[in-house]
Amino acid sequence: MAPRGRGRYPSLVIAAAFLAQLCHGHTARLYSSQDSVTILEADGVKGLLGNSSAAWVVEFYSSWCGHCVNYAPTWKALARDVKEWELAIRIGVMDCADEKNFAICAEYGIHFYPTFRYFKALTTQFTTGENYKGPNRELETIRQIMVDFLQNHTSTNKPPACPVLSTASSSSVLSLLGKHQTHYTAVIFEKEVSYVGREVILDLMQYENIIVKRVLDTDKKLMDKLGIHSVPSCYLFYPNGSHGLIYMQKPLRSFFSSYLKSLSGVTKRPSLQYNAPVWQKDEAISLIKPWKYFDRSKVYMADLESGLHYLLRVELASHKILEGPELSTLKDFITVLSKLFPGQQPAVKLLETLQEWLVSLPLDKIPYNAILDLVNNKMRISGMFLTNRVEWVGCQGSQPQYRGYPCSLWTLFHTLTVQAATHPTMHILPGFDSPQILLQVIRKYIHYFFGCRECAQHFEEMAKESMDKVTTLDDAILWLWRKHNEVNNRLAGAPSEDPMFPKVAWPTPDHCPTCHEEIKGLHTWNEKEVLTYLKSYYSVDSISLKYSEYELQANKTKKPALENNESQDKNKVSSQLSNGHKEQNGIPQNPAQNPRLSALIKQEKGNLADSNQKRISFDQEAASLKKDHKQSVSFFGIGFSSVDMSLCVMLYAASCFFLMVMCFYFQMRSKKWKTRYVCPIV
Repeated sequence: MAPRGRGRYPSLVIAAAFLAQLCHGHTARLYSSQDSVTILEADGVKGLLGNSSAAWVVEFYSSWCGHCVNYAPTWKALARDVKEWELAIRIGVMDCADEKNFAICAEYGIHFYPTFRYFKALTTQFTTGENYKGPNRELETIRQIMVDFLQNHTSTNKPPACPVLSTASSSSVLSLLGKHQTHYTAVIFEKEVSYVGREVILDLMQYENIIVKRVLDTDKKLMDKLGIHSVPSCYLFYPNGSHGLIYMQKPLRSFFSSYLKSLSGVTKRPSLQYNAPVWQKDEAISLIKPWKYFDRSKVYMADLESGLHYLLRVELASHKILEGPELSTLKDFITVLSKLFPGQQPAVKLLETLQEWLVSLPLDKIPYNAILDLVNNKMRISGMFLTNRVEWVGCQGSQPQYRGYPCSLWTLFHTLTVQAATHPTMHILPGFDSPQILLQVIRKYIHYFFGCRECAQHFEEMAKESMDKVTTLDDAILWLWRKHNEVNNRLAGAPSEDPMFPKVAWPTPDHCPTCHEEIKGLHTWNEKEVLTYLKSYYSVDSISLKYSEYELQANKTKKPALENNESQDKNKVSSQLSNGHKEQNGIPQNPAQNPRLSALIKQEKGNLADSNQKRISFDQEAASLKKDHKQSVSFFGIGFSSVDMSLCVMLYAASCFFLMVMCFYFQMRSKKWKTRYVCPIV
């Protein structure tokens, strides 16, 4: 779980900042129509990548992936840098964390984030593209590999607008001497390993009245004839037949391209510009969800269920076939979840059924679709269900790309370690009683399945460093807590950090004063108090059903009027947010400088007080439902509630009474028959 913000009215502060961002038209995605990238969506990606007139290089990313967030400025800079290449090769992005893109990302076989794929032009059949295999992800490296990719196209699938990138012959250059022509011809002389010539050719491909060629420095005779003594150099042939070497202060691609574009008569062809699909501002507004007020002293079942839904239906979906260590890791992880996940009975029953099914199958390979069918309960097993929606509460961020799934995964791992320590006699995995076993299962899951590769590598380094020193279940709780704080410290100030939830050492002094001490002026953790706090915070009693699927169903049947009021409150806040976005001009971000914003915050404080009363009523109702739920009984894997048991007893009593009446009836008939037909002995 990511560290939580501080303050007297933290939710109001976030709501105010959230509103201020809307007023200034800030989008919630990593990429927008203001960038030079094409934002690909599930309903149109195949049409854009298939049989395209240009090649593509696409970044498949996840908005919750910290390294994707950190890399976004580089990808945007690359797109701006090669904007003039778009008739030959285009830059695209697809957010695999967007729910409507889950299936298409799985179809393209995206396992980890970010993943870079190249797609050739004029492909008539569906292809998943070619993986990027560069030594690093620096802008210059990717740009050069884009050039290589274009050159590797065959004559049948070469982009029609792509200019000739191969070297020119010396005869074709010499034929230009003293020749009048309708355009300029620039010849770049360079080394064989240089990319300057090809990059300048692509930079000028959308300009008319100029042609750019390249020649290697191995052609010494041509260089001597033209008086070229160093590379890279540019030799220019003018339309009037004159020619000469162009002097450049720095022999760089940007200097060559800028000079050639500034020549008299060299103009851009506006009609050939590629118009990328525009992501409308209304779509940004539709992504924004109303802020959910939450108690920072509780863990929310909605976060755990949403994380489990994403884990089983999205993260695993990228592995079409599970085999070898991946299958073994999945079996162990599902076994751990089936025993320690503190969810509602429908979710726990699903995990137990999935675990029994995985263990019973004598197969070395299992297709993911078979697992998905069971998770979606296509066999219609009674009393088995897992929410199929993402509803972040304690893990919600001020914008969709912040927190979310990574936060829920940390919360799940912390909860599992506390559950294991709470049940010390439980055998988590058959044949393994080591206190490290749970951490080792978590370690393997992150290694094989967690989408953020850099994050998985960092976790593996931490595990190698000190996981073997864990000797008790309490040590496992503290080890995970220490490593989580190390991650927070490393990511503090990074672009992936939510400004409304700063990454600080947790628990903070206002959450756990006894956890913090000072010895000779130096801050020190009281780990005994930290352990007590963690066991309390991640205990079953601290898990709130607020906003969970279970509470949602309960409210539909038991509290329709209250649900109506809640809906009206949410619609009111949503309407205010929308109005703030429409009147975005000139509204400052600072609420104190904006009377409308200040009035809204005061109103929200009143709403918060009212919602506190409602929350108490909700929590009492949910606790009552949870208590009734725990009284259910299971026979042969089928759950029976107390109402079901009462009905069974009533039916049993009625059956017994009916049998007694029938028995009495036939006994009386038997006596009458004997009296009537049996002759007396004289």
